[in-house]
Amino acid sequence: MARAAAVTSPTPRPALLADRSEAVLSRLQLLVTRKLDGLLQGDYAGLLPGPGSEAGESREYRPGDDVRRMDWPVTARTTTPHVRRTVADRELETWLALDLSASLDFGTGQWLKREVVVAAAAAITHLTVRGGNRIGAVIGTGGGASAPARRWRGTPPPAGPGVLTRLPARSGRKEAQGLLRTVAGTTIQPGRGDLGALIEMLNRPPRRRGVAVVVSDFLAPAEQWARPLRKLRVRHDVLAIEVIDPRELELPDVGVLPVVDPETGELHEVQTADPRLRQRYADAAAAQRATIAAALRGAGAAHLRLRTDRDWLLDMVRFVAAQRHARTRGTTR
Repeated sequence: MARAAAVTSPTPRPALLADRSEAVLSRLQLLVTRKLDGLLQGDYAGLLPGPGSEAGESREYRPGDDVRRMDWPVTARTTTPHVRRTVADRELETWLALDLSASLDFGTGQWLKREVVVAAAAAITHLTVRGGNRIGAVIGTGGGASAPARRWRGTPPPAGPGVLTRLPARSGRKEAQGLLRTVAGTTIQPGRGDLGALIEMLNRPPRRRGVAVVVSDFLAPAEQWARPLRKLRVRHDVLAIEVIDPRELELPDVGVLPVVDPETGELHEVQTADPRLRQRYADAAAAQRATIAAALRGAGAAHLRLRTDRDWLLDMVRFVAAQRHARTRGTTR
């Protein structure tokens, strides 16, 4: 039910998106640099900050230290409690799984859902591509077909219609800008995408431990993508960014409203003046979002919700700050 989109919803033409992509990406880079840089501790903390994974030197225990870092061999030798310091990895690898299926080509708020996907990808890219860190992406469009991994130099080739495209992880701002141009220039195709297959592309082949970010509306059945997401969490820190539009949560009272499922083309006329219908729609949408949240929580993924009618950058700032506070609570700095 929540997939239905108004026939009259504003959908920008692909040519217009291509013309605007450079200006939009430049503006996004400026916004991210001003508001998000400096929130993270160190150059290698990534979007999900925390202690490093490499063992460092030991020091005496102080009240407030995490007891899970106790260095028991040194404690036994010295008879004084010691904790093991950890060193942040000197190189972070981040992978983006970007869902650009037909249900993302919709929006009744300040942004289209696909524009929020591009904005989130730009924010994560500018936050992580520094100090030799690498970032790559897999992009899913409608159709559900898959394509083999492609290699590129400089600006990657545009993603084809109805395919899953992999952009290899590379370091450097020039390569990152090329990746973002490919994301912004991807044409959304009709047909259902396979979110589970998109996430599975991050599991195969196995990669070094890092950060995996999945950006989608997660409207596909949870049983399709929950298991690949749990599998991904075994090896990586996982961030799930859920993109929603207010019309997917409740219907306005505007009389007869023609709506269409963007992934199947199925058309319906809905009498929104009926309060019982609007309530059933809101209840079904709330249950659907609760199922999505439960599946993400069960997979162990951090969950960030971005809306097309809100300031996505402010929501991301609050999320990063909350994550940092949760990771550092009870430890000394």
